[in-house]
Amino acid sequence: MLGGVDASIPEELVLPPLLRLDVEKASDEAIVNDVARLIAAYVRQLEFARDDGGAFVGSPFDLFLLRNDLPRRPRPGETPQKYSRRLARALDSLASPLFVADVDGPFAFHAQTFRFDAEELEGLRIFLREPLEAPNAPQGGVAPSGVGNCVACHPAPLFTDFGFHNTGVTQREYDAVHGGGAFAALEIPTRAERAADPNAFLPLTFRHPLATGRFRAAADAANAELADLGAWNVAFNPDFPHAQAPLRKALARSLGRNPGKDALLDAAIARFKTPGLRDLGHSNPYMHDGAFDTLEDVVGFYVGSSNAQRSGTLRNGAPELAGIQLSPADVAPLAAFLRSLNEDYE
Repeated sequence: MLGGVDASIPEELVLPPLLRLDVEKASDEAIVNDVARLIAAYVRQLEFARDDGGAFVGSPFDLFLLRNDLPRRPRPGETPQKYSRRLARALDSLASPLFVADVDGPFAFHAQTFRFDAEELEGLRIFLREPLEAPNAPQGGVAPSGVGNCVACHPAPLFTDFGFHNTGVTQREYDAVHGGGAFAALEIPTRAERAADPNAFLPLTFRHPLATGRFRAAADAANAELADLGAWNVAFNPDFPHAQAPLRKALARSLGRNPGKDALLDAAIARFKTPGLRDLGHSNPYMHDGAFDTLEDVVGFYVGSSNAQRSGTLRNGAPELAGIQLSPADVAPLAAFLRSLNEDYE
């Protein structure tokens, strides 16, 4: 935007002086940086509705918790994981749930009914259920189902652990183009090899304008060297100095030990930051590559990726995936619960 203000622009859309820029005089770098600042300022002011005590109140799920006097936020010092387990136990004691209907809403900005009914409740139970809670396999050896283990990475009430996990999206995309097992065989450089020739392996930055970004790219049938390795592109990359400490801490925490730098870089392969699940209705298509249009597709994907993790065919897969045991009958209620996290936030 020019330094002056166009009188035709509505007052509520006029940028404050600190966010204005004369694009006729500014460099490309300055324009990109200012656009990033503008987007960050917009995102920071978006908040989900909360009450005076800090509990969320805007979604059908939140209203269901309130209506049934269920725990709505962690206690002081309680981790999200422990809160999620406390919520699961409280649900087990809920004999006559009071549901949420469209008259309690309705939604203004979502094409769905404002509701939390029996299907959503079943989806919530599946979402919260962890492997140790899995029912014994019935006679005949049929594997248990109804175990989402979703809280391993998406604990309530924010529904994210803010960590980095490989759910198999990159492998799915790569193998769909190059054939089953192709991603497992993909040659990925070591930390020393990458540092010796960053232009050949790392993403384009202002410090490396000639970098190929081959491992931050979508799979391409014409070039088997292209793949998206996610956090691997940032870990130990000096072009992203401010990201190093928190990323290494997150990777080390997920490994449960104090690994060396090479092990940390290997652990970063195909990992992406875990998103929050509130208001997914405004963020499709889903996954980092936009692979899925519906929540049912996403849940179905996890059925496949959890099987791949258990069979050892998912390269650097998140260990948490092995705890997922879902059947086709679990897909609809899980998707219904995820939709109950939508809200008309300001």
